[in-house]
Amino acid sequence: MSKVAIITGTSSGMGLYAAVALARRGFHVVATMRETGKAQRLLEAAGDADVQLDVRPLDVTDHAAAARLVAAVLSEHGRIDVLLNNAGRGSVGTAEQLTMAQIQAQLDVNYLAPVNLAKLVLPAMREQGSGRILTVTSVGGTVGQPFADAYCGAKFAVEGFMQSLASVAEHFGVQVGVIEPAAVASEFVANVARPDDVGAYGALLDAYIARTSTSFANAQTARSAGDTIADIATSAGFSFRQQTSPAATTFAGVSLKDLDGTAVQAFTRPWISQEQ
Repeated sequence: MSKVAIITGTSSGMGLYAAVALARRGFHVVATMRETGKAQRLLEAAGDADVQLDVRPLDVTDHAAAARLVAAVLSEHGRIDVLLNNAGRGSVGTAEQLTMAQIQAQLDVNYLAPVNLAKLVLPAMREQGSGRILTVTSVGGTVGQPFADAYCGAKFAVEGFMQSLASVAEHFGVQVGVIEPAAVASEFVANVARPDDVGAYGALLDAYIARTSTSFANAQTARSAGDTIADIATSAGFSFRQQTSPAATTFAGVSLKDLDGTAVQAFTRPWISQEQ
């Protein structure tokens, strides 16, 4: 019997390549996306790899729909071996520029959706005594970045949730972890919400966007990140926090060893310097 993986956010980018890579490793992959009409690229990649995918619609913010999806997969296959929370949403804007609705939207996709799906698959994984719950966060889940207040806040939140859950879940054979990419060449950047009124922050925001554009010009490819995610999902060894590239490891390390916060501030302060 094939192992079963549920992956969210598979219409493009890392999620697309991770779905194909897991199918190549012998998994029955339930590849979800908000609109299955956007599945053509995924299906073409699957065809090129000579694998089949089980493509299903899912808006991860619809918790009832997520419950129906998980119930259907369990009814059809009797097990879930990997949950990969990959769907994400970006946001650019500092506190004054953000509405509470925009902040809520970040929490809905980047925090509450992975939490809900983890809750939904846990009973089956606990009963079968095995499984992996993996959430693709970001180096923004360890390093708070200028003009990423809501995004980093949601990513920090989901990392805290999953880290707290991990030590309890492991008692039942369930491994919980986070995967932290740095910049990845994908449609994620094009879909990032930006403020309409920059106000007093215009020059700082311009400097940040210029720096970010350079970073993404040298980004890890989505295929590389997706293949790494599949490796993490299937590797014999396991650790709670893993990155998808050496650059991501260096980036995350700035914060993880910064006990008083000064290293992160020194790291990010030049990103909004107007003297670049």
